[in-house]
Amino acid sequence: MPHNHAPRDAADIGLRSKRSRRVWVLATAAVLVALLLGGVSLVLRSRPAPSSPVSAGPPAPPAPLVGTLGTRRTLQDALMALGVVKERSIQIVQALRAHLNFRRLQPQDALELHHDASGDPVKLVYRQSPIDIVEATRSGDAWTASRVDVPVDRRLAVVSGAIRENLFESMERLGEKPQLVMDFAEIFAWDFDFAADSQPGDRFRLLVEKVFTGEQFVRYGRILAAEYESEGRIHTGVYFKDQGGSGYYTPAGESLRRAFLKSPLEFTRISSTFSRARRHPILGGIRPHLAVDYAAPQGTPVYAVADGTVELAGWSGGSGNTIVLRHRSNFKTMYNHLSRFATGIRPGIPVRQRQVIGYVGTTGLSTGPHLDYRVVKDGRFVNPLKQTFLPGLPVSSASRTAFSAARDSLLAALRNSKDATASNPAR
Repeated sequence: MPHNHAPRDAADIGLRSKRSRRVWVLATAAVLVALLLGGVSLVLRSRPAPSSPVSAGPPAPPAPLVGTLGTRRTLQDALMALGVVKERSIQIVQALRAHLNFRRLQPQDALELHHDASGDPVKLVYRQSPIDIVEATRSGDAWTASRVDVPVDRRLAVVSGAIRENLFESMERLGEKPQLVMDFAEIFAWDFDFAADSQPGDRFRLLVEKVFTGEQFVRYGRILAAEYESEGRIHTGVYFKDQGGSGYYTPAGESLRRAFLKSPLEFTRISSTFSRARRHPILGGIRPHLAVDYAAPQGTPVYAVADGTVELAGWSGGSGNTIVLRHRSNFKTMYNHLSRFATGIRPGIPVRQRQVIGYVGTTGLSTGPHLDYRVVKDGRFVNPLKQTFLPGLPVSSASRTAFSAARDSLLAALRNSKDATASNPAR
């Protein structure tokens, strides 16, 4: 008898289908769990290991504060402007006093203030030039100062040229500085009046030391030899250190220094010469002008032309503010139309040659700023431009041989060397 198996087979098929679905679900769940765990593991592995902490070093000191002395300020004022308290600024100033001439401080002098990490000042650098440097440093509560030793190089240079307008302009055109002009003119100040006597076409030549630090020009040293040629005459000065002192001498050994300067001013122009008959610019008519007038800007310093004593320093009618100096050998000099007198100038006070006694003005009967300069000899006015005054002492006989050797060497270097201005500019 046949058997009927259909129902059982259907039941088996359903059971097997349920089992397959269960297996598939379990397998899928296992795969998902594995992927999730693997992802977490990957994430954990991708994170960098934490670094060990770095120990911080001591804090660096701040950058130095810089400034200048400035105008109308004391050194203490300048320090306090940089934040230094008053008591400490006084300490620094006292430390610097032994190494700085406080009367020669300039507004452009540079200050550099250093601090420690806590902000307290520990060092001040005071710089007047690339080679004039003083440092003040703090140790505990005390400040000490010392001058910085900067290596320098002295180079000889020959500077030469021709006059176009004036000596200042001509040397400036060569790249030189005003100080060289002043030093050069000083050599011949007793023998040549650059305001009255220089002419276009005059020639000059000088042998000078130039001081460098590295390749930076610092300042001029001494002029060792100089020449000025005007109207066919050559004025020559050679520096020499004699037993009794040093100075400039002619090739024959005569001193260029004289009892009287040729001019009481530096580099001006003569606006009116000595004359027995000149039309007066204010009063009119023909009157004697027993003076030399030097046109110059208001306030230009006026020098005593020789050692002497102040006889008058006050108002003198049409001459305005006037100074009269009494000199040896029955000479007097007069300086008229001054704007004011130098400090301390009053009757009875002795003055030295080249001392500033007053300043150019236009007081009294005057058409503009100028100096009316007069010379009196034995009670009579004489022409200042034509006076010949006695020179100083010549080279001593004991030094003649040494002078001759120095003279020949310096003049050979001056006259035979090529112009060194282009290779050693003072810039």
